[in-house]
Amino acid sequence: MASKNSSSIKNEDTYDALRDKGYSKEKSARIANAQANDHQAPSRKGGKAAPYEAWTRDALYERAQELDISGRSSMNKSDLIEALRG
Repeated sequence: MASKNSSSIKNEDTYDALRDKGYSKEKSARIANAQANDHQAPSRKGGKAAPYEAWTRDALYERAQELDISGRSSMNKSDLIEALRG
């Protein structure tokens, strides 16, 4: 959940919803801030992947491997999700 003291997140509800869907912190912040800015219009592209909770452990492991997350071989599904979102 976004910190209420964070001045970098302009639309915390959108940020929290995106994080719940599995978006990274950085991408969630970018989209939330763009939606809060009348001069920017983020596209509706992407976002078609299922949330990490719906992925298998093997699929999460493969994604962690692509991102070169260390320690992935000893992680369970919830650990992989946390590492991918971190």
